[in-house]
Amino acid sequence: MLIDLHTHTYPKSDDAFTGVDELIEGAKAAGLDGICLTEHDTFWDAEEVSALCRKHGFLILPGSEINTDMGHVLVFGLERYVFGYHKPAQLQAAAQESGAALIAAHPYRRRFLPGPGQDPAARREMLERAGGDGLFKFCDAIESLNGRGTPADNQFSHDLGELLGARTTGGSDAHRVSQLGTVATRFQRPITGLDDLIRELREGRFEAVPLPDAG
Repeated sequence: MLIDLHTHTYPKSDDAFTGVDELIEGAKAAGLDGICLTEHDTFWDAEEVSALCRKHGFLILPGSEINTDMGHVLVFGLERYVFGYHKPAQLQAAAQESGAALIAAHPYRRRFLPGPGQDPAARREMLERAGGDGLFKFCDAIESLNGRGTPADNQFSHDLGELLGARTTGGSDAHRVSQLGTVATRFQRPITGLDDLIRELREGRFEAVPLPDAG
């Protein structure tokens, strides 16, 4: 199954440019099997998501992109924002208590500089520094394919995943319909709901894929 784990809609994400219905129809047209709605520091209500699934006949899963003081984290399995989630340790504690899953979003940000990164020695230093970043020890996976990242950005994230020995995911990070259909996460087993998604993320039965090559 191909699921886009990272999308945004307006007005729940104020930097997005598309409504949820348009995004869902765009995801269906792109050949995806499902999408996750991961608004910034905001959670969709479970009943709203269920209604959207019925309306569109499509798999839609709720999540959120939490802005922590060490970077952004996709979370699946929490239901509302609580003050203190900007601290990764507190976010992880809440995730463990609720059985939620955490993914470090676009880990190249603020860790990889494209200009200096053209120098192999400088890039190696950036990678080693990122490998020591404490954020990643709190996460179940890192996002190695971000649809809005450049090839160099995503290669850095991929290499970081290998350095950490971490599982990696793909998400479009779409804020517009035109940004869908670039990358996704391929799951080995069927996903029918949020519990399935969290279980498979925690068990590591998935891989990041560029959609043109997803087969």
